[in-house]
Formats: sequence, structure tokens, C-alpha cells
Amino acid sequence: MEGILEGAWPVVGHQWAVDLLYPLVQRDGGGPRHAYLILGPPQIGKSTLAQAFGMALLCTDSGPRPCGRCRSCQLMTKRGHPDFLLIQPTDKEGAVDRTNGLLRGEAASSIVRDAILRPVEGRYKFVLIQDAHRANDTFANKLLKTLEEAPAHVVLCLTAHDRSEMLPTIVSRCQILELRPLSTERIAHALDIRGATDRQEAQLLARLSNGRLGWALAQLQGKESQQQRQDDLQSLWQLARSSRVERLAFSQSLSGKRENERLFGLLALWTGWWRDVLLAQAGCLDSCVNIDHQAEIRRDVGHFAPADVQNFLRTLIRIEGYLHHTVNTTLALDALLLQLPRPVASR
Repeated sequence: MEGILEGAWPVVGHQWAVDLLYPLVQRDGGGPRHAYLILGPPQIGKSTLAQAFGMALLCTDSGPRPCGRCRSCQLMTKRGHPDFLLIQPTDKEGAVDRTNGLLRGEAASSIVRDAILRPVEGRYKFVLIQDAHRANDTFANKLLKTLEEAPAHVVLCLTAHDRSEMLPTIVSRCQILELRPLSTERIAHALDIRGATDRQEAQLLARLSNGRLGWALAQLQGKESQQQRQDDLQSLWQLARSSRVERLAFSQSLSGKRENERLFGLLALWTGWWRDVLLAQAGCLDSCVNIDHQAEIRRDVGHFAPADVQNFLRTLIRIEGYLHHTVNTTLALDALLLQLPRPVASR
């Protein structure tokens, strides 16, 4: 890691955010604010940064924090610190569900109860609320009251995808840290030292990640995910050459997955593929992300009209946005699949 904290915080990139938080946790620092909101797309490093901040804040060493050696740091490493409270979305049965679950009123009640108590080990209690954009109304209202009347010893840290998905009254009471995508080179280097098979695999995952190291690491550790990508690309190539009936049948198979990240992952893959085709049609093949399928990209360059590709990308981005809100999922996906570009020769 670059800058003043090289090797101290387990955060790759986002140095501006680390530099902002670092002075607040040191012995001679001014102390933290009562609430922070870390924004960014899924798996970009929000929770990693938040937990590093919490570890540094709870560290009891007299030197640079976190030290990684004191009792507090050891407890944080083992996820057993009594002054660290992690709140995650759950399903109806109460099991953690980061994909479809909600932050419910019971979880907010636990924050209220815990905030009243004094810290057990040090000066602060640190509460990390993951995916705060998944809060139901009860949770949001109770959290707002806590933010307005937070005890001096409590530091709340929220993560969310975008501020537009949060109540403005909650956003206004937090210091905002909006994480930006990392460079391809930084992610490829991180993958190299974390077990990538070779430089080629690291480069491919870095390009596909869209600047999200967490996503790239998940792909590196799960070979089945890489096979799923290959299957999804094969399916896309087949769909582009399929009849209307076949496209509508595929749309029907997707319509039940609206609340599943699998659907949005598939749409992101489609966006990346057609963007690559458009880039190659503009003579920018080197900028494509699917570098392991350059032969197929060249094939589609000649098979599809650039105007059709452009129009479909616009439709894809628009319908993906609709699917995050209240729309008829089946109709939206039907419209999307019917506008999938067709090879010029097959018209």
C-alpha cells in the first residue's frame, strides 16, 4: 500500500479515504465523527475499509493504529471484539442474506440497546451496518433517531451502493466517503500476489472486475464462477441468433430472478460483451475486457450493425435501472430480449 500507511491497513487502493480516516484514530488525533457512510458498487471494498477503520479505532496501542498485536486487534481479527457490532441484512427466518435480505427493525433495536452501554475494552463502540440501502422503514426510522442522539462513545459506519437509495435525512447526518473503481493495473497486481494462476488470468479478471477488487478475488477463489461466465457468454451468442419464440422463452426463465444478484450479474456481462463489440467496431480492440474471447469479438464485429449494438446498450442500461424499481419484470425482460441485435445477414 502506498502513502503513510504502507502495510498497516488491509486496504488495497482507496488511499485518499485511508488518509482521511487515519489521523482520526491516532492518539493525538481529533477523534472520529459519530457517523460515516461509505458508498460504492458491490465488492469494491466498502466493508474492508470500514472494518480496518473499526480495528484502528478500537486499537489500544500507543503507536500507529491498528498495531495488529494488542488484545483489541487480536479480538477484531477473530471477529470477537465486544465493542464491535456487525449488522447485516437477513431473510425472514433471520439468517444473513446479503442478496435478498433486509435490515429489519429488530436489528435497529439491538443497535439502540448496545449504544446505551459503555464500551467494554476501550473508548468507543463501533457499529458497522452493511448494505444500509436494504433498510426497511422501521429500521431506517430507528436508525435516524440513533444518529440524531448518538452517545459520544458510539461510532456508526454504514455501507451502501448509492446515496440515492438512502433516506436523505440519514445521508445528511453522516460523513460521506464515496469509493471509486481501482485501476486495472492495481487489481491485477493484487491478484498476482493472492494466488492468480498466471499474469494472463490476473489481467482478465482485473479487466472484467470494473475496478472491484472484491469481485475479482471472489472469481479467483471460485472456479465455478468462471465456468458460469463461459456458459453465460455461450448462451448470449446463441440468443443473438435465435428466433423470437426462443428469446421470449429465455426471458420467461429469467423473470423469476428479479431479486437475485444473478440476474444483474448476467445483465452486467451482456453490457460488457456488447460494449466490447462496439469498441472493436471503432478500432479499439485493445480496450476490450473479454480479452480471452477476442476471436469471438472479431466475429461479432462483422455480424452486427454498430447502430443496433448502440441502441441495445442504451436499452440494456435503461431496463437494468427499471429492474431495481417497481416494474413488470416479465415485460421488461421481454422487451430487452426482443431488442437483442440480430446478425445483419440473417435479416
